[in-house]
Formats: sequence, C-alpha cells, structure tokens
Amino acid sequence: MSEFDTVYSAASQLPVADRLRLIDALAAMVPDDHPPTLPEVWLSEIERRCAEVDTGAVTTEPWEDVRSRLFENHGLSDAD
Repeated sequence: MSEFDTVYSAASQLPVADRLRLIDALAAMVPDDHPPTLPEVWLSEIERRCAEVDTGAVTTEPWEDVRSRLFENHGLSDAD
C-alpha cells in the first residue's frame, strides 16, 4: 500500500468534523504557485458570472453586508 493510500485510509476513518479540519489544514499547506485545477464546468460558470458583472446584468453587494445577513439568517454571532 502506498503512503497516500495509508493516509487516505486512516483519514477516511476519522469523524466528519476531524476530516473537515484535515481538509482545511491540507488546503492551507498548498503553495500559492500551485493553484487547484478547476473542472471545466466551474471555469465556464466563473466566466459567465464575471461577464454578468462586467456588463452590469447583475449587481454586487459588499462582503460585509452578505456576511452579516448570513450570520443573522443562521442565528450566529457576527462578533468576529
């Protein structure tokens, strides 16, 4: 069994919360010069949405407003 297979097998046995923490930790270790490869469908969607913003077909909202609304809608504290 390869080292990857061993680690993958061990990780798959972790509780969901620990797997999510592991995902975050691993993602944080990826160097900026090695961005993830996105599926073509995602790239197409990104291009479509960028075009909508560029042409004015949609409007944007400040992140702070969106974040506050999300926290409020889910009963979370926005104290951070």
